[in-house]
Amino acid sequence: MEERDEIDIRPDFPLLEEFIYLDAASTTPTPKPVVEAMCDYFYNYNVNTGRGAYKLAVKATNEFEKARSRIAKFINAKTNEIFFTKNTTEAVNLVARGIPFKNGDSVVLPNIEHHSNFLPWLRLKEKGVDVRIVKADEYGIVHPEDVESAVDKTTRLITTTHVSNAIGSVQPVHEIGEVASENEVLFMVDAAQSAGHMNLDVKDIGADFVSFPGHKGLLGPVGTGFLYCSSEHAEELQPLNLGGGTVIDVTEGTFTLEEIPARFEGGTQNIAGVIGLGAAVKYIENIGLDRVERHSRKLTDLMFEGVSSIDNTIVYGSPENIYGILAFNIDGVNAHDVAKILDELKNICVRSGHHCAIPAIRHVGAYELGGSVRASVHYYNTKEEVQTFVESLEEISKFLGD
Repeated sequence: MEERDEIDIRPDFPLLEEFIYLDAASTTPTPKPVVEAMCDYFYNYNVNTGRGAYKLAVKATNEFEKARSRIAKFINAKTNEIFFTKNTTEAVNLVARGIPFKNGDSVVLPNIEHHSNFLPWLRLKEKGVDVRIVKADEYGIVHPEDVESAVDKTTRLITTTHVSNAIGSVQPVHEIGEVASENEVLFMVDAAQSAGHMNLDVKDIGADFVSFPGHKGLLGPVGTGFLYCSSEHAEELQPLNLGGGTVIDVTEGTFTLEEIPARFEGGTQNIAGVIGLGAAVKYIENIGLDRVERHSRKLTDLMFEGVSSIDNTIVYGSPENIYGILAFNIDGVNAHDVAKILDELKNICVRSGHHCAIPAIRHVGAYELGGSVRASVHYYNTKEEVQTFVESLEEISKFLGD
């Protein structure tokens, strides 16, 4: 019998008692210790941060900054290189709108990006920026040589997803980062589908900016996220949300910005959410990222093998490259119908549609089918759940094929 290198965390996720939850790529359920950390804030020191000398304000500020320090250490960053946002989307927009791009600049990105790492760059066309789209191969993999061929002396930034949310394909971020470095171009990575799923060292990747969600692989609460911004480039980034907490001094005619990162975190933050995110990172650390990655890879392989063996199924991506996500269709059947039947048949939760990545869905030929069905896993999922999922799909395929 195969040994199972597992820690039982399922009791921390009550909804798993009733549902087979295979939608981690969208959001993950929040474990009890994270909820408890947030409740502790709400019950015992629910005050604002940074704006009071009394004990409760000091405690709230300390816990908030403790979360920042834990997160920074988790990704091998400096504490002041972490800027809190409400999600990955806001983090990407902070870079796209915060860098003073000008007419004649160019940016390079793949055609398989989530809309959040696509639309903010397309909007730069209004400034006269040339947006150069690099096509992935048939398996949704972007090749560094294709990225390099799109770069010239006008290129200011290259950006790519780490793991495609639509296909699950893992991109060669280290090699693409080398292209950026060799050409002295800024490099940004969207880590929405890799953070909390695998070891991610921002210094090792060589990225200048990395956008993170709190509510996906990191098992944090919704409404949280952060941007890693290399201290080398923080000064050239312009804050977008000026107001309380972002300035040192103000006169009737001018103002002086606060130190980094405070200048990027205007107004009252999601204090409970950030404290919860810090607790979530601790939770992942206690499991161990190596253990999470091994387990997720096993489940991904099981899903690919099982689903691809079913008659009339179309599976996207390469089994050697996808991670944590399986995108597929049953030939001739609308993706939403498959997802609905899985829900009604066995309480199996999967995502269906375009996954906010329409260019990627078009790229793999799934647009006419209403997108794809997407199953995505985390450490709380089990081999038995994957087997139930595959068996249910077999039933659906037979039923719809008769």
